[in-house]
This record gives sequence, structure tokens and C-alpha cells, in this order.
Amino acid sequence: MPQYIAPLRDMQFVLHELLNVEETLKTLPKYAETDRALIDQVLEEGGKFASEVVFPLNHSGDQEGCHHDKATKSVTTPKGYKEAYQQYVEAGWPSLACEPDLGGQGLPVVVNNSFYEMINSANQAWTMYPGLSHGAYECLHAHGTPEQKEKYLPKLVSGEWTGTMCLTEAHCGTDLGLLRSKALPQPDGTYKITGSKIFISAGEHDMAENILHLVLARLPDAPEGSKGISLFLVPKFLSNADGSLGQRNPIFVGAIEEKMGIHGNATCQMNLDGAVGTLIGAPNKGLNAMFVFMNFARLGVGMQGLGLTEIAYQNALLYAKDRIQMRSLSGIKAPDQPADPIIVHPDVRRMLLTAKAYAEGARAFCSYVALQIDKELNHPDEQVRNDAADQVALLTPVIKAFLTDNAWIATSECLQVYGGHGYIAEWGMEQYVRDARINMIYEGTNTIQSLDLLGRKILMDNGAKLKKFGAQVQAFIEDNGTDEALSEFITPLADIGDKVTKLTMEIGMKAFQNQDEIGAAAVPYLRVVGHLVYAYLFAQMAKIALEKQDSGDKFYLSKLATARFYFARLLPETAMLIRQARSGAANLMALDADLF
Repeated sequence: MPQYIAPLRDMQFVLHELLNVEETLKTLPKYAETDRALIDQVLEEGGKFASEVVFPLNHSGDQEGCHHDKATKSVTTPKGYKEAYQQYVEAGWPSLACEPDLGGQGLPVVVNNSFYEMINSANQAWTMYPGLSHGAYECLHAHGTPEQKEKYLPKLVSGEWTGTMCLTEAHCGTDLGLLRSKALPQPDGTYKITGSKIFISAGEHDMAENILHLVLARLPDAPEGSKGISLFLVPKFLSNADGSLGQRNPIFVGAIEEKMGIHGNATCQMNLDGAVGTLIGAPNKGLNAMFVFMNFARLGVGMQGLGLTEIAYQNALLYAKDRIQMRSLSGIKAPDQPADPIIVHPDVRRMLLTAKAYAEGARAFCSYVALQIDKELNHPDEQVRNDAADQVALLTPVIKAFLTDNAWIATSECLQVYGGHGYIAEWGMEQYVRDARINMIYEGTNTIQSLDLLGRKILMDNGAKLKKFGAQVQAFIEDNGTDEALSEFITPLADIGDKVTKLTMEIGMKAFQNQDEIGAAAVPYLRVVGHLVYAYLFAQMAKIALEKQDSGDKFYLSKLATARFYFARLLPETAMLIRQARSGAANLMALDADLF
């Protein structure tokens, strides 16, 4: 059966040795007192909660799923989910990175980020309930009215109430400009909202007493398209004047989607029939407000990819050390056994190292971006805040798409390690593959993330954000380029950096003539940029590992071997990707639709 142990040693390496978060946090007055001891204590307790409370419910929750009672229009989550959530609330986990004046603990995003990695590994379906709530908190905190903040934020911070994002409708997924839900103004300043939404994660459940739905809808005089969308807060239960729960609001679950994975999360069809809501932000500016939630969710989905990559790797590694099959090609390795453990076989090691490298690269990447968010929101220097904001904007679509693509690759490879047993439910690995597949789709498909990266985040500002990141990479190359011990990492890093620059310029020139060139190149282009980020981070990690390889701590030898594998076996994928991106739109668009 599967197991999960929080990778605390690697987390501590990333936070304290690679990123030196304590030093950065000292420059942020809000977090100046957050030291290594506190961070490590939070991670240790978070790891215990993930492995002891949430993880044991993962397989059973997948098998049981959620139950919809059509008569009462209620949803029951799998056995143990509600009780685990109460433990989560009682331990104060919902408030970890929330404002102290709202009842939060005021810890930085980079710490909360690491906690979420662990609970995503332990049970992605369960984690989506509190994860969406934190996104709702961020959106309301940024765009809510004073009355909304006072009334709703403390309940989200405490975890007493949860939140959702209600965007998608049956006839429109990514193209929200097509949505039809209507919001009619009322004399008391509220709105009555009517419409139907689909694919609403955690849309209805029994884990908390109230659910705050953030709903996109149109006002009667709204312009067509995305410029006519407003955002509304629609609670499951309205509140009385004293803050107690009042009457049931007519926003009900119509059905639970029967889906491929994340069975423990209630993915709902939601129907609104004159449900009472209040406006968040300005009229017809709903997407601007909702993007706070959407960007938070995109980073969160990247973390889901990391979480699944890590737990798939852990369990495949255990299996590979225990399962005996055939003898090593280079000679018997386990003479006391009738066959050798499969970890002696080169291709099994390739599969394991692929997952290991993608997990460790993702952990460094997510923590790096989380620290940039802390700087963006809290650094006293405006220029530092702006530079950090540019990096977050540039790298958010890469985190969402690259990490979830890699999770699909890694979980599939780890299933392959198990052979036939990987295909059998009792071993748990097939669930990780199924769960990983949705992460490439929701919160903006990975193609949409690729278009966002290339079209909006790079070409629209003539590559300014990319150049800033590239300058940072170049500075590292120049500082370490003469170190012969690092040349095996620095040389390919410099090479991929140069190729990204040239590829970007080439696509940009083609796009002047034909915008389809952006769509044709975007997906392979994003993976190339993702590899640039990983190469940069692995080169830095390799430098640290080289300096400490003789320390007696085998962790550094493992880190160095993983970095070498990444540069030798995974980074070369970029050669194929660059050729694909350069091949242009003609080979995709020449065939008439009738000839497919």
C-alpha cells in the first residue's frame, strides 16, 4: 500500500540553502521576525498533519467519492473528510498566511506554499476544499468592499466557511466572454443572480457550515464579451445582522460530475435561481478582480502537479527497491535473492530519476516564485516590488503548465515502474495518474497558459519581463563561468539561455506577418522556457552540492547526481521542442478542415 513522508530535508535545502529565505524575509518588515526555527517547526508539523491525517483518506476517498442527495440538494464527502477538515481548522492551518488583524498567523507565502505541497501530495482531492477557500480570501482581500471584508474574511481565515470560484458555463469554458449568467440590481444594493455553472470544484459539501461562491455574471446593461463581466459574492446561506446564518440562498447543486480522477472532491453543476449576491469590485470589471483568484489557483495547480510527482516518486522508489525481477545486466547484485531488485535496471532508474528531478526542480521553482510574491506584496522598495511582480507574472503560466505536464510524465513513468501492479487500484499509483491528468486542463488549459506566456507576458512587452529574468541568469553564468567544476552545468545553461533569446525573436518576427505563428509555437515554447528555469535552478543547486559533497551528508551526493541526470537526460528535450516551435504554422493550418 502507498505511503507518504514529507520531504523535509529537500524543502529545508531549497528554503535555507538555495533561496536563503530568512535573509530575504528580514528585508520585509512584515516578516522580519520569521526565522529558520519557526519555518522548520511549521514544516515539521505540517508534514505530520499531511501524512497522519490527510493521506490515510486518499485511497478510500477516491474509492468512495462524493454523494449527491437530489431530494435535499446536499453533498456528502467521503468518510473522514469532514473530521480531517475539523482537525485542520482546530490546528489553525487555514490562517497560516492570512493577515493577523483578521485572525491570521501572518506567515509568508513561501511557508504556506511548502505546507500546501505536502497536503497536495497527501490528498489532492481533499486539499482542494481549503485551497479554493484561500483563493477566495485573496480575491476578497484585494477587491472586496469594507463591509464584505468585515463580514466574510474572518470566517474564511478561521476556516469556518469555505469558498469557490464559479466561472465556467456549459457553452463556454476558456472564453468567459460568452457567459450568460445574469445579475439584476435590487433596491437594497444587492443583486439577484440567475444562471448555471459547471465544473465547480467543492461547489457543495458537508465540511463547513457555509460556502462563499465567487460568481461571474452580467449586469443588464453590460457590454458584450469579456468587458461586460462582473464578479459577485453569493453565499450558500445569507447572514443575519448579528452574523449568524440566515436563510438558504437559492444556489443549489444540480449534479456531481462523474469524472476520471479527484473523486473525493465534489465537482458540481451549480444552478442559481435569483440567488442574492453583492458586487465585488467595479461593475463590468469582474475579470480584473477574479484574476487574483485565478492566478492564485494557477500557482496552486502547479503545486498539485508537484505534490503528485513527489508522492508517485516516493512510492515507485520503495517498490523498485523491494520488487525482484531478473538479474542485473552487469552481474548479480543480490546473491541471496532469486532475482535482483528492479532498481538495478538502467531504465527503471531512468523512470525514477525523471520523477525525482521533476519533483526537485518543481519544489525549487515553486518556492522561488512564492518568495517573489512575498517581495511583490511587502518589500519597502517600489522597484523591488515591481521587479518581483514582473517575475511572478512571467512565471505563473510556466508553473501551471510545465509542472502539470511534468507530473503527467512522472506519474506515468512511476506507474510503469510497478509494471502490471501499477494498473491495479490497490497499489494506489493509478490514482495519481488519473488525478494528475485534470491539472493540465483546469484553471486554464496548458495551451492557454502557453498563449498567455508567449503572447501576453513576452511579446506584448517586447520581451521586457523575459529579459529581466535572462539578466539574472546571465549574471549567475558570468559569476561562475570560470569554475571548471561547474562547467558541466554552466555551459548548457548558457546555451539554452541563448537559444530562448533567439527563438523568442524569431517567433516575434513571424507573428508580425501571421498571428497564428504564436499559437503554433506556444506550447513547445513554454516547455523550453520551463527548462530554462529548471536549468538555472539546478545549476545553482549543483553549485551548493559540489561545495558540500565531501561533508559526509549523502544528501548532497544525491542532489548532484540528480542535477547531472537532469542536464544529461531531460534538458536535451529542448532541441526537439525548438525545432517544433520553429516549424511554423503552415504544417498545422494548411489542411482544410473538411480534409481531416
